[in-house]
Amino acid sequence: MIYLDTSVALAHLLAEDRVPPARLWNEELVSSRLLEYELWTRLNARHLGDSHGEAARALLARVALLEMVAPVLARAHEPFPVPVRTLDALHLASMTFIQERLPGVRLATYDTRLMTAAKKLGIVSYRL
Repeated sequence: MIYLDTSVALAHLLAEDRVPPARLWNEELVSSRLLEYELWTRLNARHLGDSHGEAARALLARVALLEMVAPVLARAHEPFPVPVRTLDALHLASMTFIQERLPGVRLATYDTRLMTAAKKLGIVSYRL
């Protein structure tokens, strides 16, 4: 199971310099519901909702989204092994919640700060 970070989803949708490998989309993907809000916020900020909306909806349909349930939010209140940004704390809390129930989740991200924090929590990176 692969935890899909917003940085990878946006790279895929926006055809950035870094594009995730095609094999990623054959994996079982999971993320926080936060992914949906981050995608739409960024697309709308760039006025790309109309041109990229269908692709965004298709991408989100492939990902199992974890709701922001009380245990996830409670974990985000706790300290992390390194300083983290607010949204990263929510993603890390979601990964921790999943990892406790389904060991072996790997993180797909281009965000080095998130990757470093996840590694300190025992979450392995998916090779992009």
